[in-house]
Amino acid sequence: MAGPAARPRVGIVADSVLQCQRMQAATARLGLDAGFSGVPDGLAAYPTLPQVQLWLVVLEDESAHSDQFDRLLADSDSPVLFGMQAAPGPNSTDYRLWERRLQRTLAQHLGVLETADAVAAATAPASPSAPEQDGPPPVPGAAAGEAARPAQQIWVLGASLGGPAAIKEFLDSLPPGLPVGFVYAQHIDGNFTEVLTRVLGRHAHYQFKRPVSGQKIHNGEAILLPVEHEWTLSRNGTLIEKDTPWPGPYSPSIDQVLLNVGDHYGPHCHAILFSGMGDDGARAAPFLRAHGSKIWVQDSASCGSSSMPDSVAATGCASFTGTPVQLAQQLVHTLAQPCRQPQRH
Repeated sequence: MAGPAARPRVGIVADSVLQCQRMQAATARLGLDAGFSGVPDGLAAYPTLPQVQLWLVVLEDESAHSDQFDRLLADSDSPVLFGMQAAPGPNSTDYRLWERRLQRTLAQHLGVLETADAVAAATAPASPSAPEQDGPPPVPGAAAGEAARPAQQIWVLGASLGGPAAIKEFLDSLPPGLPVGFVYAQHIDGNFTEVLTRVLGRHAHYQFKRPVSGQKIHNGEAILLPVEHEWTLSRNGTLIEKDTPWPGPYSPSIDQVLLNVGDHYGPHCHAILFSGMGDDGARAAPFLRAHGSKIWVQDSASCGSSSMPDSVAATGCASFTGTPVQLAQQLVHTLAQPCRQPQRH
């Protein structure tokens, strides 16, 4: 009898039995088994979540099932891909295109599907990666008192499909008290923003918050930008909500976030592009790089969808590539570098 590794298992969570069947049939054709396939409430019947390598979530209103998503993120060690596109009818004109997108996403994440898209992703330009470290070096200013101070250094975290799981892994790998603030730009439906804030905000070290006009970004905060209106910064660094939507096809626009934050913080604004579809961030990356900012990307193999970080890497602006854990370790080591300099008093 073949071992479980012969056919990787995925979990499918969808609105209807029909959608579950379509998703299960499509993944089966790609050589995968369904460890779970059902509506969100069906997870309640499992005292322990089924063992799968990847969760695929296909729902029209993800915010209506926040309890189930809390459990998936808290109790499962496997990535959870929110925002998956619903499967069209097998005889429709859109089905072949949808199936190829699904195939590419699964291949990039599981690394078991020998497809042309998977080969192309594997040959994308790569930057040096950091090895896993046993323990982080000390970081200047990494103390409880720093949390009350406005951040002098901002890291913009940009993500789309597959991003929430990668962001959570990244932040979970950071020690407390780093003297930086985070701005999180995630392509997501506006109805799911509150759920995402609460789920990821359970992290003890870095609290997710919605922006408040007139306030500054403080150390230890992760500001989750809403999708409805563009946000920028005043001359003195306070957040400002504009009465216009984000420009371009994405909300929030990661390109515009990088330009807005970079305009105020200059070389003290840096960026990490995580899993996602599209090319958001690639246009603004050269402008930040010209300021002397650091631009890092998640490596293709660990992404649910690597199109977005790959497009930024293709600009030649990315100076580091790694898994979410390696990205966190690199951030700690980067912040620790002043420790090696003579201290002035």
